[in-house]
Amino acid sequence: MARTEPVPPDDAFLRALVARTERAVADAEPLTSEFEGAPKDVRELVAEAAADLGDELVALSRDVHAHPEEAFGEHRSVRVVAELLGRHGVESAVGVGGLETALVARAGGDGPHIAVLAEYDALPGIGHGCGHNIICSTGVGAFLAAARAVGRTGGRLSLVGTPAEEGGGGKETLARAGVFDDVDATIMLHPFSHDIAMHPFLGRRQVEMVFRGVAAHASAQPFMGRNALDAAVAAYQGVAALRQHLPDGDRVHGVFTDGGARPNVVPDRAALLFYLRSSEPETLRDLAARVAAVAEGAAAMTGCGVELVWDEQPPYLPIRANHALAGRWAVNQAPYGRTPLPPGVVPEFLTGSTDLGNLSYRMPAIHPMIAVSGPTVALHTVEFAAAAGSESGDRAVRDGAAGLALTAVDYLADADLREAVHAEFAAAGGQLDVPNYFD
Repeated sequence: MARTEPVPPDDAFLRALVARTERAVADAEPLTSEFEGAPKDVRELVAEAAADLGDELVALSRDVHAHPEEAFGEHRSVRVVAELLGRHGVESAVGVGGLETALVARAGGDGPHIAVLAEYDALPGIGHGCGHNIICSTGVGAFLAAARAVGRTGGRLSLVGTPAEEGGGGKETLARAGVFDDVDATIMLHPFSHDIAMHPFLGRRQVEMVFRGVAAHASAQPFMGRNALDAAVAAYQGVAALRQHLPDGDRVHGVFTDGGARPNVVPDRAALLFYLRSSEPETLRDLAARVAAVAEGAAAMTGCGVELVWDEQPPYLPIRANHALAGRWAVNQAPYGRTPLPPGVVPEFLTGSTDLGNLSYRMPAIHPMIAVSGPTVALHTVEFAAAAGSESGDRAVRDGAAGLALTAVDYLADADLREAVHAEFAAAGGQLDVPNYFD
């Protein structure tokens, strides 16, 4: 009798992975910092301000979590952020950079300029399965807490609400519109299963393969047809064969979006949509070229044409890490009972992609992870959405807002830290021409 339900995956590898990771976490040395950061009185002021804001930030997180809005449609979410800022006497501009749901608020005067980023878009059908409610509330809280001390540190502080991280590339759109032109560094965090000071995120490109054939009656005159579905199937299989020869960090996954209308007509159109991910900009560019060659070969072998439609939304670059700034984040989480791990302790293939990577090739940036769930709960699941709206999510809001606020004032107050942050960025290659990188 035919099986009607799928075979559940064996979880032996996952269990072994969890056990190995637990041992690695227990043996890991915490990330430290050689820099002093802001003066003690400034840090105390900021920590106290973050604590005072805690209940409001948790309420904001719960509110955004309860009313999930998808990319570019985060109208309610950005409104409640603006209202909270207004209650604290902070004016904000909504609709900046050509995006209706983007927000900018400023504090301070001249000097070095650091931006705290907030995300608030959700996933279709899952809600906040990536925990953007936490990203939103920690960014808002960090800005408000650090703003109380910016008169003592000097420099400037911004809060930038960045829509549509889930596939829309809001940060890249805002960057191209000039929103980050005068920003020197950016900071934000992401909820996860572990506290990690630096965790790699992969670059990502999208490609739609549209194959064109010649329709014909599949029984009476199949010899007069050119089967676009055959071309698409050959391309899918070609990409599957390519996976064997990719670096460990690369990922390719795709779906059929069109396979014809009826079985008795040779399909004259078929289409696939692929996501390509890689750990370096250069390897992502190479991966794209190899996948393009597969599509062109599939078209040639079936007598079809093919159109490759790249990146309907801006491509994402991998995150370029900044150890100097991430070290301050790790130090700033210690008072809250967290020990952010250095790279390589938690398996680095447990990751996805984010448009923060695009900013990290324009300026120094950090994207630490803050624990809200158990070690086996993956992002983009209903289980992670539940964790993001739980008490552990609330604790992450309080701890994360304080940590980001302290890191912001450390950057503004400590000239030696800033010098090291930007020297590291320059040594890694400096600014990249992000909009034209894949041309």
